Order: sequence, then C-alpha cells, then structure tokens
Amino acid sequence: MDYCKLEIFIPESHFRDLQQTLRQVDAGHLGNYDSCLSYSRVMGTWRPLEHTSPYIGTIGEVSEEPELKVEVTCRRDKLAETIAAIKRIHPYEEPVINALPLIQTAQ
Repeated sequence: MDYCKLEIFIPESHFRDLQQTLRQVDAGHLGNYDSCLSYSRVMGTWRPLEHTSPYIGTIGEVSEEPELKVEVTCRRDKLAETIAAIKRIHPYEEPVINALPLIQTAQ
C-alpha cells in the first residue's frame, strides 16, 4: 500500500493555507494532476479541558462550529512530512488528521 487518504478537519478560514501547504508537500498529486482534493462542510464538536488554549471555544464548555472536512491522497513515504506541514499551519492545538491506508488507487 503506497498511498493513504488523509481526512483533515479545519476551519474554513484556513482552507486556502491548507491547500497551498498540501501542494508544497505534493499531497493530492495524481498522475498528471496536482492539487487534487475534496472538501465538505461539517459540524465539529469538542470541549476544551483545563490547561488548554483553544482557538475556538471556552474551557469546560462543549463547542459546536462549522468546519471543512478535507480529503486528500498522500504517498505513505511522505506521510510524516505531510502531517508535520499541516500542523504548522493548522490553528487548533490538537488538529484532527486521520490517515487511512488505501488498498488501491486508480492510476
């Protein structure tokens, strides 16, 4: 399995920065195309606990905010580099970034 799919949850305000970052690490490069990804609007919930500095929300209270779920294909050998790059531009202390192995991609 050479590829994985990343699911990244991020505020819409940071989408363009994420798009540029993914292009810089070559995530979403499929054949003769780059910048390939999809996104959808979702609602996220979380509760900041003590000793946190939430980007959005109040400590001890459940927050509910609109976010984007971004899905992009990434080479497994670039996974650590890609996640590190995403974390550098992501505003959340604990961003949700899921990496799912892909059995096959059509290329």
